[in-house]
Amino acid sequence: MKKWQGEYFFVLQNLIAKDFRIRYRNMSLGIFWSLLNPLTMMFVLTFVFTKILANSQTTNYPIFLLAGLIPFNFMTLSWSIGTNSIVDNAALLKRASFPKEIIPIASVLSNCLHLLIQIALLLTLVIIFGNGPNRYWLWLPYVWGFEIVFVCGLVLLCSALNVYIRDMRYLVEATCTVLFWAVPIFYSFSMIPVAYQSVYQFNPMAAIVLAMRSILLESRPPASSLVIKLALSSIAILTVGWTVFRRAQTRFYDFL
Repeated sequence: MKKWQGEYFFVLQNLIAKDFRIRYRNMSLGIFWSLLNPLTMMFVLTFVFTKILANSQTTNYPIFLLAGLIPFNFMTLSWSIGTNSIVDNAALLKRASFPKEIIPIASVLSNCLHLLIQIALLLTLVIIFGNGPNRYWLWLPYVWGFEIVFVCGLVLLCSALNVYIRDMRYLVEATCTVLFWAVPIFYSFSMIPVAYQSVYQFNPMAAIVLAMRSILLESRPPASSLVIKLALSSIAILTVGWTVFRRAQTRFYDFL
């Protein structure tokens, strides 16, 4: 426990700082890319689905989109970077002795600053569009907290498997492409056939998006069944990821 308060926490801090510095090294706009990416996607998709296809009955469609894009972007970025984290830090693992799971977890936490910036953007636009703060915003830390739990589980699982199967990053990229269409980001949950709605809600990403829209657009708390499914599925994925990582790490040195 003392090591987690001292040595290991120091390692975690430095890995987070290193990931952040490397990502924005030599970039003229730096951290502002955290704002440009979701804003660009918001404008493009809003134009497509309100001007070209023009079949969306959703009010405040830009907010509707951002409530889906921001959690989805955090997941895809963290998952993609985290999958390669063990392989990319092979030299560090061979030189220093510390719990190996710190590396993939640090890759997720280093993206939390971008997440906070984008959340601030989202909340600012919510207020501009006329949906002021209300007591249900207290649910937001719960929702975002379980997204971080969920993504940590994915990254632990895939970073361990990537040591043995170097194609994992391509599988992750393909899965993210599928999820962009499978998660109700640019379409309403009401469009999903009733037979599939309960299954959709067990997808943590779908549950996060639906909860965000309930809180920010409808000014009501997320359904109790939804928050329970979000918690259970996120904890289950973290448990699986942690278990696989702990078992797989014993032979990392043979493949790195």
